[in-house]
Amino acid sequence: MKKNGIVIALVLLLAGIAIYQNVQRENKQTLMPTEQAPQVNFLAPSFTLQGLDGKEYTIGGEREKPLLVNFWASWCGPCEEEAPDLVDVYNKYQGQFDLYAVNVTPGDKMENIKKFVETYQFPFPVLLDKKGTNAENYRVVAIPTSFLIDKNGVVREVIHVLSAKDLDKKIAGLIKG
Repeated sequence: MKKNGIVIALVLLLAGIAIYQNVQRENKQTLMPTEQAPQVNFLAPSFTLQGLDGKEYTIGGEREKPLLVNFWASWCGPCEEEAPDLVDVYNKYQGQFDLYAVNVTPGDKMENIKKFVETYQFPFPVLLDKKGTNAENYRVVAIPTSFLIDKNGVVREVIHVLSAKDLDKKIAGLIKG
């Protein structure tokens, strides 16, 4: 009888340890990052910029929808290639995610920015990084560079020019969470 009690106690102890470890593992997977960095699994660095429309737009923190932040310039050849795909994916998933096109303005001219936006008929906000500080903070060394940010404000992926099909997959995945 004494042996049975010890065996039962040992089994309960081991089961308790297993349950505790499983709960701890799940908690680690769902913890939110606390540091900001322009890297995957970090909170997106916060900033506010004025758009071509005169409104202010904020990046960083929790939001209702996931966000694609695209750093670009009007003189950038790959940006021209990417622009129609950004417009298409934005229109396809309209209302399910936000897209902010951040122009790296110090190396660009306002008339060229406006012409580019008009040519490609951007239906999403175009933000002006007039001093280039946000592109620097996001460590943008080549344009275009885009950051996929989830509803919690966490960077999920850093991407450069993708095919239309791959961009669509990335946006669909971002929306699904």
